[in-house]
Amino acid sequence: MNPSPAPSGQTHPPRRPFGEVLTAMVTPFDATGELDLGKAEELAAHLVDMGNDGLVVNGTTGEGPTTSDKEKAELIRAVVSAVGDRATIVAGAGTYDTAHSIGLAREAERAGAHGLLVVTPYYSRPPQSGLIAHFTAVADASDLPTMLYDIPPRSVIGIEVETFQRLAQHPNIVAVKDARNDLRVGTEVLATTTLAYYSGDDPVNLPWLSVGAVGFVSVIGHVVADRLRAMLDAYTAGEHDRARSLHYAMLPVIRAMGRVGGAVFAKTALGLRGLDVGETRLPLPPATEEQVAAIAGDLAVAGVALDSSAHPSRYTPGHGALGSRTATDLGAEVAYR
Repeated sequence: MNPSPAPSGQTHPPRRPFGEVLTAMVTPFDATGELDLGKAEELAAHLVDMGNDGLVVNGTTGEGPTTSDKEKAELIRAVVSAVGDRATIVAGAGTYDTAHSIGLAREAERAGAHGLLVVTPYYSRPPQSGLIAHFTAVADASDLPTMLYDIPPRSVIGIEVETFQRLAQHPNIVAVKDARNDLRVGTEVLATTTLAYYSGDDPVNLPWLSVGAVGFVSVIGHVVADRLRAMLDAYTAGEHDRARSLHYAMLPVIRAMGRVGGAVFAKTALGLRGLDVGETRLPLPPATEEQVAAIAGDLAVAGVALDSSAHPSRYTPGHGALGSRTATDLGAEVAYR
């Protein structure tokens, strides 16, 4: 299959079906580890006020693998109620089970989501024909626009160019969240389909803009969405030196994320800024006191304002999800990939 270049090509503004600056929102839990819907509404409003025009819920950073289907639906309803008139709400609906993913897609639509994020099935290692069948079945299950999530470091199997080209013919499949970091593959897909690309890995947000990405699905957007917006606007306006400077200035935040992984970083960083959204569920351990201090230092270097009362000593390792145990006790280390 050798389709001609996408009709939008280089001559029309790219489509932005889900907005431009989206944060992959964490799922707030209370002190007992239960879903905190009030805090979710507060966090969603905070993120949109900061400059996000879209939010992804129930994704990797939202700890989708460890929340129940009921919790996922409740979270969608809460976030849509809080900010659905101001931002696009995209719901994670992908699993390694096609039937389960179909059910999640239909429930997300009933709960009011504006779009779906569907990850490549993980663990099973299906062939490309299996990916086509899986994504098609999920996209057929609702009327919602769908964003494919390509992340081989977590799913093992990547989506190949020819597979993207086939899937792009489906009317509901409109975008890609890329965490593959292969600009060659992405450039070819951009040149030969109408799929909108979103950078799904903060260290390469700016490089993705250079080949045609329309925006970001970010983790660091929890604390610097305004800077991501400024960088995108600068790049779009042709102010490439300014865009590059803004990108460089966010490197300490990216380094902080790399210390503990996306979900743990985001929850820790929000706490340091005075917005307590609880801890992560196992198997993701909370940040240790030393890690919290390091993250606080990174954020300070980046000029991110911290709550003066949110001193690292407030964060007691083992609070909540781990009981009296610490990450060290469990021998746990979560690396950002």
